[in-house]
Amino acid sequence: MNQAFRRRLSGEGITPDQFTALRWLAEKEGTQITQKNLTDLMSSDPNTIASLVKRMEDSNLLMREVSKKDRRANHLKLTQSGKTVHKRARQLAIELQEEVLCDLSGSESDRFLRLLEKVAIAAAESVRR
Repeated sequence: MNQAFRRRLSGEGITPDQFTALRWLAEKEGTQITQKNLTDLMSSDPNTIASLVKRMEDSNLLMREVSKKDRRANHLKLTQSGKTVHKRARQLAIELQEEVLCDLSGSESDRFLRLLEKVAIAAAESVRR
C-alpha cells in the first residue's frame, strides 16, 4: 500500500512522510506545533524530522517560526501551498483506501480500520518506552 501511495503522491511532489507531516499540521491547525511535537506525533527521531521540515520549508509547504517563549524551539505552520497540497493528497489517500478496501463489507472495513488504529497506537507507545 505504501508503494501505491508513494506513486500517487509523486504527482504532488511529496513523500508519504511529508504527507504525514502535512496531515498532522493540518489536524493541529490553530495550536502551536513544534518540531519536537511533530517528532513525537510521527514517532520519529529529531534528525529525521529536522531534515524533513527543511525539505518541506524549501518546497514552501510549511514555515518555521522561532518560539518567543523558547528561542530553541521552532513552531511549524502550513503555508497556503502546503494546505493545497495536503487537500489534494488527502483525497488521493481516501481514494486509495476505498480502492484497497472495496472487497470488504462496510462493517469489515470499519472493524479493520479500528484494529489498525489500535495497532498503530500500540506501536507508537512501544517506541516511547
